Amino acid sequence: MIAIIKQESNEINPLSRFVTVEAVALLLNIDAAEIKEIRLWRYMILVVADGMSRFVSYAEIPPILGVASPTVKDFLVWRKRWLKLKTNHVPDFWCQFYAQKFGQSNDLEELKRWGQLIATIKFALSQKVIQALRSLYAEERYCLRYSACVTHGL
Repeated sequence: MIAIIKQESNEINPLSRFVTVEAVALLLNIDAAEIKEIRLWRYMILVVADGMSRFVSYAEIPPILGVASPTVKDFLVWRKRWLKLKTNHVPDFWCQFYAQKFGQSNDLEELKRWGQLIATIKFALSQKVIQALRSLYAEERYCLRYSACVTHGL
């Protein structure tokens, strides 16, 4: 099934540009094929999937390539959310999301752009996550450069 992303509000949340079916599925720990609809409201995202409906905060969705880069205002929204959750770093699934993106990179340039994006949010990553992502980045770079891929997990 192909999920539909609908804008339900007249006012668009600036973080809505980062919403993807893949990110929402990973956040909710479900298969992307189970998602029927993603409704973008002003302050929340409503996800309708097989047997469930959930509201998700825009601040839980990681930034992606292909849209405008994160702004200072975006960082403030994310930090406010992390403080509310009593954490001072990104949600754990962001690391898994970026690990997947490294693995899906088709060439060195795309991988480099993902690395640059992560460098902009590095301040909010734990040292453990930074090390894990650096290791995966190096593996993928080697794989793409020499066409000698190895499987990896996070």
